[in-house]
Amino acid sequence: MQKTKRLLAVEKIISTENIRSQEALLKKLKGKGIVCTQATLSRNLRQLGVSRIPDGKGGYRYALTGRKEEAPDPGIGLNIIPVIREIVEAKGLMVIRTIPGNANSIAYYIDNAGRYEIAGTIAGDDTILVIPRDGITLNQVHLCLELIMPGLHKQIEEQRPKYQKKKNTSEKINRINNKEK
Repeated sequence: MQKTKRLLAVEKIISTENIRSQEALLKKLKGKGIVCTQATLSRNLRQLGVSRIPDGKGGYRYALTGRKEEAPDPGIGLNIIPVIREIVEAKGLMVIRTIPGNANSIAYYIDNAGRYEIAGTIAGDDTILVIPRDGITLNQVHLCLELIMPGLHKQIEEQRPKYQKKKNTSEKINRINNKEK
């Protein structure tokens, strides 16, 4: 679990701050209560596909550049969200139900987002099985899906009939959305 927490923290720090050295990144991690060695951090950076790029001021900074080359256009997410009908959790896995004929394209979109949290997907005609990596919680997968397709959970909640809405589902979605801010 520590590795997962560290990877997510490294990714968040690098994407939101101007980090110029591993030493600076180690200090930021320590400030978040995550302690690791420089060697471990170096392996984690390589795993996440982090590289150093020019910062425009004569120096270099770390950036997440290791995403897959065929990463989907972020605008596409807005078009695929309406075809997703439901997300169901099942024993550490997640099932996404879609309108018939749409599961493959959504699974492709999720797989090619290049997120560490998701090991892969398996899609049928209207159902996607989302398989998280070891040590990744379903809450982390929900957050990941929200990052890939912003507004996903809100859309699903809005399209459910009132008699199907469950209090704890609404609370979970609110908790996910509040963590994101």
